[in-house]
Amino acid sequence: MIGITDIEQQAGLIAGHVVRTPTLPSPGLSALLGAPVTVKLELLQRTGSFKARGATAKLLSLSQAERAAGVVAVSGGNHGIALAHMAAALDVKATVVMPRSAPARSVEIVAAAGASLRLTDDMDGAFSLVNRLRDEGLTLVHPFDDPLVIAGQGTVGLELADDAGDLTDVLVSVGGGGLIAGVAAALRARRPGVRVWGVETEGAEAMSRALAAGGPVPVVLSSLVSTLSAPSVSQLTYDHVAALVTEVLVVPDREAVQGCLDLADHAKVWGEPAAGCLLPAARRVLERVGDDCRLGLVVCGGNATTADVMAWAGRFGLR
Repeated sequence: MIGITDIEQQAGLIAGHVVRTPTLPSPGLSALLGAPVTVKLELLQRTGSFKARGATAKLLSLSQAERAAGVVAVSGGNHGIALAHMAAALDVKATVVMPRSAPARSVEIVAAAGASLRLTDDMDGAFSLVNRLRDEGLTLVHPFDDPLVIAGQGTVGLELADDAGDLTDVLVSVGGGGLIAGVAAALRARRPGVRVWGVETEGAEAMSRALAAGGPVPVVLSSLVSTLSAPSVSQLTYDHVAALVTEVLVVPDREAVQGCLDLADHAKVWGEPAAGCLLPAARRVLERVGDDCRLGLVVCGGNATTADVMAWAGRFGLR
């Protein structure tokens, strides 16, 4: 299990490379939801998401030989963007493998950052190719199945614990589980009374299916939220969530897209559906825990384009 000391150590190491993102009360979301809301704005992080933290933690740990050989990662978008940019900043050669379903803008950003880009037909194929490249000598920077990456992502929770007011419940989006594992480890150490809730979208339910099965299982992916679409969680992230997280809630894609529109209208920030899904889940949490709830939302990323969100909104008949 990742401990608070691991997370504090990574906070010191990556501090010169990443942004300490704002933690602020949101009057607009508080009015919308009917309870005090604090937002942790990781969409203002370098590369537009929290992923820069874990990628930097891993890159800084490499030996000279590993740096020379290069690194490889699989990504539905944000992890690849983060690795491409942070590897370039640290002068490490990077290869990023992405499924063709990844957002076009994400693919463009990875290529523009100078990484070697490899596209596959689906996410399963992407993981298979990454495994082959790792066997050829590249160091894998896994998006979530790595203690260093989880500790790096956990610095989000460390900052939230230090900078937020009194919170009762914190909501964190779940893909492979690296972010929520790290955030939960930090919060349970610094604020043991806070409940941590995970949020997935229908068709990207790797963690909730794992919890139901008693361990990681493969899932069939159908959600439009590619940044949450891991084909399975890892044993490492499963163990953290099973031990530290109150529950993982699942919301429809339509509600996640509506959440993006609500974030723009009420919080004045442009979040991607992986962040938008927090709002419908927050309503469920409020129904469960009552009027004394004080919410913290980890707004994890903002790398969806306006065209993407408006196209999804049109598909679901949203305005």
